[in-house]
Amino acid sequence: MNRGARRGRATGSRAGQIAQSRQRGPRPLQSCLAAIPVVLLLGTFAALMTYSTYIDSEFAPDAGTTVSGNGSVPAEILHGGPYVDTTQGRVASYELPPKTVVLTFDDGPSPEWTPKILAVLAEHDVPGTFFVVGTQVARYPTIVGDIVDQGHDIGLHTFTHPDMALLPPWMRALELSQTQMALAAAAGVTTPLLRFPYSSGVDSLNDETWPLVQEAGRYGYFVVTSSVDSRDWDAPDVDTIVKAAIPRDDKSGIILLHDAGGDRAKTVEALDRLIPLLKERGYQFLTASEGLRAAQALAGVDPAAIDATFDPEALASAAESHVTTDATVSEQLRGLLLLQSVRLADSLFDWIRIAVLLVGVLLLLRTAGLFLLAGRHVRQRRSPAWSWGPAVDQPVSVVIPVYNERENVAAAVRSIANGDYPEIEVVVVDDGSTDGSGDIVAALALPNVRLIRIPNAGKANALNVGIAHASHDIIVMVDGDTVLEPDSLRMLVQPFADPRVGGVAGNVKVSNRRGLIGKWQHIEYVIGFNLDRRFFELLQCMPTIPGAIGAFRRRALADVGGVSDRTLAEDTDLTMAVIRAGWRVVYEEKARAWTEAPQTLRQLWRQRFRWSYGTMQALWAHRGALRDQGPSERFGLVGLPLIAGFGVVFPLLAPVVDVVTFYGVVVRGQLSTALAWLGMLGLQFIVAVVAFRLDGESMRPLWSLPLQQFVYRQLLYLALLKSVGTALAGVAMRWQKIARTGAAAAHLSRTAHVGERPSPVAAFPR
Repeated sequence: MNRGARRGRATGSRAGQIAQSRQRGPRPLQSCLAAIPVVLLLGTFAALMTYSTYIDSEFAPDAGTTVSGNGSVPAEILHGGPYVDTTQGRVASYELPPKTVVLTFDDGPSPEWTPKILAVLAEHDVPGTFFVVGTQVARYPTIVGDIVDQGHDIGLHTFTHPDMALLPPWMRALELSQTQMALAAAAGVTTPLLRFPYSSGVDSLNDETWPLVQEAGRYGYFVVTSSVDSRDWDAPDVDTIVKAAIPRDDKSGIILLHDAGGDRAKTVEALDRLIPLLKERGYQFLTASEGLRAAQALAGVDPAAIDATFDPEALASAAESHVTTDATVSEQLRGLLLLQSVRLADSLFDWIRIAVLLVGVLLLLRTAGLFLLAGRHVRQRRSPAWSWGPAVDQPVSVVIPVYNERENVAAAVRSIANGDYPEIEVVVVDDGSTDGSGDIVAALALPNVRLIRIPNAGKANALNVGIAHASHDIIVMVDGDTVLEPDSLRMLVQPFADPRVGGVAGNVKVSNRRGLIGKWQHIEYVIGFNLDRRFFELLQCMPTIPGAIGAFRRRALADVGGVSDRTLAEDTDLTMAVIRAGWRVVYEEKARAWTEAPQTLRQLWRQRFRWSYGTMQALWAHRGALRDQGPSERFGLVGLPLIAGFGVVFPLLAPVVDVVTFYGVVVRGQLSTALAWLGMLGLQFIVAVVAFRLDGESMRPLWSLPLQQFVYRQLLYLALLKSVGTALAGVAMRWQKIARTGAAAAHLSRTAHVGERPSPVAAFPR
């Protein structure tokens, strides 16, 4: 005993230094350092997801609509040809020569349909013009190379296919310049040909779109509209497409078709029938560039003169003629960076999808394991033949560390000292309280209660001092804000009838569960204690005996050197050490303790940050268990990976799941994503129902479970993220004590017969 006391004092000296540093808290610079990894992580992820959303936007096929008047559009444009020239302040349009057509394909390239269209064009030996979307060029650069290598023409169809009238000027310029860079990297060319998304013929230009055409001219682009719409984007059959694609009255025309943006099987079949029909009618097939040169010659315009006026430095264009030209080395390098960024964003989302799928599968397996092992645990404990062994009634020492707990300490001490057990010794260690907590305990004048006052040195030191002064071999540790039911101590120590048991976890209940935050914590506690602890007990890997109520053999505590102050989660650290020392740790659901949970989001944040940080500290401190042999081998092989995976890694991925869900539902409109998310929520609800039934709790708080996903869970994720950032920054954190209101004491006073409770309803057959 004296040696234990000396150890307690020695520990107190070191713990006192740590406690003092914790009370000072981290310096502002350290706080900033702790935030840097989290900010960088979240910022990078947010930037990539935002870029992924930008480049992965879904679009509808092109269709001409008139949404405003066209009074500002010159008549010669509205009634002119399909080529519109507003370069260098010109206002002109050009018509194709007679009996000529230009086959144009929008929205590609597509890895499925563009090669098939190229094959049809090659079979009939005719050229085509592909107005490409920049993001698709970045994803499928080899297809763009094939288009150019086979002698076909290229035009811009913007980078993400937006409605350009809705974008500010800088974004419109970006849409064009990024597409040029993608072309430069994919095929080594640039082009001055442009077709706006959601456009059709020149007669559809209006007061909103005409300024866009003028702006494009200032950048050096020639706008290529269509004069014949095949309507392959909504035609019911191939015959309709073929009929719509033939120019009326044998006129010339730029024919609008699509090689992406949907199922283009009908387009491919229609094209194979359309080309022979047009040849039979004597049509000549040109590219858009060839058509433009011919149209300019027909209008008496010297193409060379126009070439000379083109500004290669104009924003969003580097071409020096009306045909695709070789890109410069600088353009190709910038394009390669753009392609890599698109690939990175696409790869990120692909990996995220894989990670989400993996997390979902593992969570399903874990849930199945929870049900299986928890069911076995319940059947085992409820069996008439079940017993820990002979009844345990040997004296018990209860250690209560107290620091500023005046609201609950009197009720806590009375509930323990007056418990239904033969001999109870209560050792209250007042750890330098400044609110008179020690005086309140002294005023109780209970004969089996001893008060020890020490300078503030932290909870671990207070526990060690209490253990050193405890008289008995079974030592129960209870927080100063925790109220026990009359039979809790008797129930808690019964597992010690098994000589292999070194520690017992009690059942902690939330006393202040009336508010929404209280309900959410109540749900979390019930699920955590009634399923997780049963699960881990049968695996012999119980990670935590809660500080609110737990019991240990003195010999087990001696084996691990008492309570360590190296982490902020001393209860988890101690439990892991006891298991690694070869002792069994079990759960006793009938030993119930009522504690006061945080009542505000700020208090909850502080508590969960401490828990998360402390748990990571404990995992790191016991990483050597991965190499352990003998009794603790199971903990190293099974327990530690499970705790790290489902306690740290998966919760870190949970916000990613939420982002992917939002992305899939809002951006992509995927019903399957919403159903998957609802399915996971339903699974959580089933788990909660089972846990509540096992604990005999009312199901009424479960109405708040869906809301828990949007506020409470996000706060816990952020606390964990901050903990990771703090750990990476190497910042030592202070103890985060929450404010007390006396809810646990009030619960005891409201309960006339604290020991009476409804019998749990059997959720599993015996």
